[in-house]
Amino acid sequence: MRYALVTGATSGLGREIAIRLSESGWFVFACGRNEKALEEIEATTYCRPLKMDVSDQESINAAYDEVCKETNHLNAIINFSGIQQMGSLIEGDIKIIEQSLDVNLLGMVRVNKTFFPLVKQCNGRIINCSSECGWMTPQPFNGSYTLSKYAVEAYNDSLRRELMFLDIPVIKIQPGSFKTAMHGKTLDSFDKLMNSTNLYRDVLERMKGMMLIELKMANDPKALIDAVMAAANDPKPRQKYRVKNSPILGIIETMHPVAVDSLYKRFLKSELVGKVMDKINL
Repeated sequence: MRYALVTGATSGLGREIAIRLSESGWFVFACGRNEKALEEIEATTYCRPLKMDVSDQESINAAYDEVCKETNHLNAIINFSGIQQMGSLIEGDIKIIEQSLDVNLLGMVRVNKTFFPLVKQCNGRIINCSSECGWMTPQPFNGSYTLSKYAVEAYNDSLRRELMFLDIPVIKIQPGSFKTAMHGKTLDSFDKLMNSTNLYRDVLERMKGMMLIELKMANDPKALIDAVMAAANDPKPRQKYRVKNSPILGIIETMHPVAVDSLYKRFLKSELVGKVMDKINL
């Protein structure tokens, strides 16, 4: 029997990944904080739900003890816990940055370190969810999320180069935008930012148009789930899987940083965003 531990399994992509794995014959420890969502997973799949908060080491230790009652090994740890909050690095509450790092980076570090003995037992693998934001040019007002994902990239690559000496693959997933409940939360945090800013109201009103365009272009989650399944099942997995990264941001990535700055400044100070929104019926 192959065993996997999936974090962030109570909603969105993490939940879909846990279900797909269990349907394909894996025994899945589906971890998250939402008890009602965990009960729903238990009722509809072959997953073993575990309440676990990746920001709380005691909670992780308790989950580890529960896993050890079932098995002495894990073939895969799949880290999909994550939060995204829009905010200003100057005006915003520093707690937004702290929370992003605590969940998106340190939560991953805690889980991998705690459960590593079970992975080592069977030369399993570790799969870490990064983002297109982890390697692309940072966008304004998404700094807390972006810096956490840049940190995930560095952590993942450093860990891979440690564990390669033990023949344990460490794989990163770099997804673009997908249709999940996180979109609604992102819009909510953006609206809070707009309502609280004293410096950037006009810029943010135009930037919201850009964000709505990107959300309208969001992809079917199936492509990402297929990539994670490949990372979990392939005998020789790739080091990274880039899945449906934004073509617009991809073009920006090829430009000189000075040109990118100029583009953002001119675009977000013009009426062009509104005209584009009208054309695509946003």
